[in-house]
Amino acid sequence: MALAFHNHTIPQDAWYILTGIPGMEYLHPWISIPICSMYIVAVVGNVSLIFLIAIERSLHEPMYLFLSMLALADVLLSTATAPKMLVIFWFHSTAISFASCVTQMFFIHFIFVAESAILLAMAFDRYVAICDPLRYTTILTSSVIGKIGIATVVRSLMICCPFIILVYRLTYCGRNIILHSYCEHMGIARLACDNINVNIVYGLTVALLSTGLDVVFIIMSYTMILHTVFRIPSWAARCKALNTCGCHICVIFMFYTPAFFSFFAHRFGGKTIPHHIHILVANLYVVVPPMLNPIIYGIKTKQIQDRIILFYSSVNTCC
Repeated sequence: MALAFHNHTIPQDAWYILTGIPGMEYLHPWISIPICSMYIVAVVGNVSLIFLIAIERSLHEPMYLFLSMLALADVLLSTATAPKMLVIFWFHSTAISFASCVTQMFFIHFIFVAESAILLAMAFDRYVAICDPLRYTTILTSSVIGKIGIATVVRSLMICCPFIILVYRLTYCGRNIILHSYCEHMGIARLACDNINVNIVYGLTVALLSTGLDVVFIIMSYTMILHTVFRIPSWAARCKALNTCGCHICVIFMFYTPAFFSFFAHRFGGKTIPHHIHILVANLYVVVPPMLNPIIYGIKTKQIQDRIILFYSSVNTCC
């Protein structure tokens, strides 16, 4: 149902319409099934991982503490988006207030920037573990890990709070349909009748100077890791060293590949890539990596496997 607007709309009074996946409305009930399933697996898997790391003192190591931060970010990202998507798909409840839309926008961007920083911290952890193993415990102390966690949150706040100011400063007049399943910065800004060049420039700057720099530093870390690994004379030792990085590399590709696809397709592929493909990839992006991350670490990390088996064995014994 379209909502009527005056010539100039006060943002606090505005309501928007989220269309879901435009052009694929007839498939919404079917699309909701895998998305709902993946969301449930993501929440259960990541919460279980956080709980396991919290109760097992043997897992209170830097790599697993960073992994618990990643799991928390995954739960928050999927929870900030999937429930509203499912409500749209199931009940056609497409209306959302301006305040709720901006709140969702903030959390999506905040969590994305934070998760990128966590992946960078995990790359630094693997760099120290392989390139400077004798100083690993003295460099990555509990205090340092805590400071990295705080810095991640502060950086995300400093980067994402201006998004709120930038959308509230705009004048809105008539357009209230967002061709998406959830709210994001440029989706809201494009509904304004003001000049949004500042929004565009800030969005690009954030992408390049936060996420872009994170990717550069991750690549630098793994370049130095590979340089160190291939200087190891033993093939068995090389494989063992590379295996410790395997999970993280998989997670990096799952996180950044769809993100950069959406970023470049949105800006440069508007006429060659159908809009519904953009939105479908964006929808899967917020549930697929959060679902797969705990599975990958559970399958490829022996310490986690052992603790899961031990935990369920003790539960069965008690029962």
